[in-house]
Amino acid sequence: MATITAGDFRNGKTFEMDGKVMQVIEFQHVKPGKGAAFVRTKMRNVITGGVTETSFNPTAKFEEAFVERKDMEYSYNDGDLYYFMDQETYDMVPLNRELLGDGFRFVKENTICKVLSYKGNIFGLEVPNFVDLVVTKSDPGAKGDTATNVTKPATLETGAEIKVPLFINEGDKIQIDTRTGEYIGRSK
Repeated sequence: MATITAGDFRNGKTFEMDGKVMQVIEFQHVKPGKGAAFVRTKMRNVITGGVTETSFNPTAKFEEAFVERKDMEYSYNDGDLYYFMDQETYDMVPLNRELLGDGFRFVKENTICKVLSYKGNIFGLEVPNFVDLVVTKSDPGAKGDTATNVTKPATLETGAEIKVPLFINEGDKIQIDTRTGEYIGRSK
């Protein structure tokens, strides 16, 4: 196992602390006028999602945690189990609904996602940042309503509901940012 020090922290770096896998969200090297330097760190527990802030001595040592991100294709769901196919072995891997995250509501069948695991234990899923989906239900925009930034609700082919501009109609294919759930634009 590789060892890293708090002085080596970078955004996105994963390390083991007290048996938990942590990911650096933000860090700041602080050198006060008096006293020893320290590293102020905001980090997320990659398994539970909990965020904490702590200060470390820059020489504090941690085991580097290698999180495996594997491309898998979403196939289907059966109740609370969602099945993903390993692209190399064609094995089906079931994931519980609570592992999927909020962005999964924009994922349709046959979409490639990254399944996250640590030492063989799957703990999460990364969906593509942008997806193209068809609007399946949306009321027509009111005629003469020309105010800017007016939105209306629309239901997408995955069942997710988002706000879209008035000119978007049923059957239109649009692009969504899965991190924010926002409409980006019409798909090319």
